[in-house]
Amino acid sequence: MLNIAMLSKWHVHADGYAKHLQSLENANITAVWDENKERGSAWAKELGAGFESDLDALLRREDVDAVVVDAPTSMHADVMIAAANAGKHIFTEKAMALTVAECDLISAAVRQAGVKFCISFPARTRPHHLFAKQLLDEGQLGEITLLRIRNGHDGALRNWLPDYWYDEKLAGGGAMMDLGCHPMYLASWLLGQPKRITSMFSHFTGREVEDNAQCSIEFASNAVALLETSLVTYRTPPAFELYGTEGTLIISGDSVQVASKHADSPLQGWISPYQLPEAQPLPLTQWVNGVLNDVPMPFGLEDGTKLTELLETAYIAHRERRMVEFTAGRR
Repeated sequence: MLNIAMLSKWHVHADGYAKHLQSLENANITAVWDENKERGSAWAKELGAGFESDLDALLRREDVDAVVVDAPTSMHADVMIAAANAGKHIFTEKAMALTVAECDLISAAVRQAGVKFCISFPARTRPHHLFAKQLLDEGQLGEITLLRIRNGHDGALRNWLPDYWYDEKLAGGGAMMDLGCHPMYLASWLLGQPKRITSMFSHFTGREVEDNAQCSIEFASNAVALLETSLVTYRTPPAFELYGTEGTLIISGDSVQVASKHADSPLQGWISPYQLPEAQPLPLTQWVNGVLNDVPMPFGLEDGTKLTELLETAYIAHRERRMVEFTAGRR
């Protein structure tokens, strides 16, 4: 049994994570800490767990083996370094931190302590995206020339996100910093080393952080990724398009179509595959099992740092209104 503390209910996914952990037979929520004492205390009662207003006190508890971090993104580095130094295994909501420098500090603490670390990359567990990776690895699409991903909802348009979601000091950014993480880490997984990036962020609802955003990234392979995200679009089906020199994959919602001119490929013309790879367990489930069974984490420190590298550079490109080169030899 893995005894887990929930570190803040700030993130909108925090309650969902708690409910998922409660559904597992090998996980037990024993304690809660929150930077908002009133919110944390109420949540602890709801979960049947103890509440600690002092993070260090919580991390000293013997009934806490691991932590789930849903604190404001701007607090991630401090919270996770403290957890690692206390010998607690870590699962964190994305983004890992606001800067690569902070990710490096977290990574050093985690490695020094020898604890397990996992970041939430749920899109990498889904059949559609696993199928895209399979086609790419098998060479069915040839050399990739263009990737386009869109991920959006109407949270800012219809005001169902909490007000603090738009506080730049806490969140570190808007649509791209949260919802845009999914296109970002998918692009990194599929295309590898980024070379340069441009960004266009806008404030449709006039809030402090952007609610409509787009990044264009060129990778070392010369492939280009167009990554779009928005909090102000109505009924937005997820879009995923992967174009190569020998094939194309189009995913829209649950619809999958692929064509390949590979000489020995059965994918002649446009087809809809009848069988996709099986979905992998959710990252949170994989983390719990990984800690208990001492197996490698699916989405670790390097993955989290790569995502932050993309995000940090995207915001620099936006603020400075220019194309920004990635630092050579970062990976």
